[in-house]
Amino acid sequence: MFAAFPLLVIPVVLYALFAFVQVLSQNSAGAHGALVGEILSIPMPSGQHWSIGLGDLFVLLGLFMLFFELIRATNSNKTAIINHSLSMIVFVVALVLFLLGPAFATSTFFLLVIMTLLDVLAGFIVTIVASRRELDIAPSH
Repeated sequence: MFAAFPLLVIPVVLYALFAFVQVLSQNSAGAHGALVGEILSIPMPSGQHWSIGLGDLFVLLGLFMLFFELIRATNSNKTAIINHSLSMIVFVVALVLFLLGPAFATSTFFLLVIMTLLDVLAGFIVTIVASRRELDIAPSH
């Protein structure tokens, strides 16, 4: 059943935990500041420093999960259909949180919502194309 688990739920849930901590600390308006605050600074050969914030890490995790979801979308079995359905639920929940939750109204979470949308669209499109190819290859009787 793990094969049907939508991986993009991981960054969405981690962000939700972050947002709920912000709300519990009565700092939902400060969610943006907490996301862009520097966690790590890496010196670059150009002499500049590359600042990495919590929001960047959420987006990076989302991109990795989207990559693996796209690879898994190439299957056209029953598990893939369940995965696409669960991914649709993750997208709807993320969209509702983005539209209605004050701590979710950030560019970081917007990018996570777009990643969930791309997962749903790509999953269905890849599955349809793969199914069509299987029908074209199958010998006719």
